[in-house]
Amino acid sequence: MLDAGRRRALGQHFLRDAGVARAIADLLAPTPADLVLEIGPGEGALTGPLAARAGRFLGLELDAGLARRLADRFDVRHADARTWDYRGLSAPGGRVLVVGNLPYSMAKPILMRLCDAHLTIAEMALMLQREVAERVAAPPGSRTYGGLSVLVQLHWTVGLELRVPPGAFRPPPRVESAVLHLRSRGRAAVPVGDEARFRRVVLAAFGQRRKAVANALAAGLNLPASTARDRLRAAGIDGGRRAETLSLEEFARLAASGL
Repeated sequence: MLDAGRRRALGQHFLRDAGVARAIADLLAPTPADLVLEIGPGEGALTGPLAARAGRFLGLELDAGLARRLADRFDVRHADARTWDYRGLSAPGGRVLVVGNLPYSMAKPILMRLCDAHLTIAEMALMLQREVAERVAAPPGSRTYGGLSVLVQLHWTVGLELRVPPGAFRPPPRVESAVLHLRSRGRAAVPVGDEARFRRVVLAAFGQRRKAVANALAAGLNLPASTARDRLRAAGIDGGRRAETLSLEEFARLAASGL
């Protein structure tokens, strides 16, 4: 098992509030037809309620000692959620559901890998640091809207459902947490022909968010500023705007413009 220092480095804070655990399980309402995958079951506060309602349960735990403890009662594997093949999951006749109290230090890479499995996973209930959760759920034009918002919302509807105080965990973190409820859209919110290009454009646009989007794209994509302005004009977008004002549809038009 990891020692206390290593746990802190990984951002391990174990849920201990049974009421919060029930509320998270209720967001997805698993049925006997569903497969539920739990990321980071830790000491098992969520594991029992989830496994009791699901047709099949699978847990991924990075801490080998914790995985061994839970494996006596549940199908919990010692595995890294950052590299797991979520696209290989299936639930014939039911849904693939994912629940996780994501370690703060690993939350973003796990979230993006999960979101890439939007054709496999139907819904997710994910606990994140509150500031990260707010960025994921942010609409265009808001202060917290950014690249993470755009890339997640392309394939998922996002609801900020629960705020969780530090006292719900052991040891208490120094920040608040929040639970996101994500539902796969089935197909992209806007047509995107080349998702790799779309991602590059989005990340470049937000790479220097204090700059006008034309200048940010020029710097992020290593283009002449005149080329960036031309592509923005072709997409019907004012190059003097900031990236946080652009909608998903405008980012899709921009990626299709040849940047």
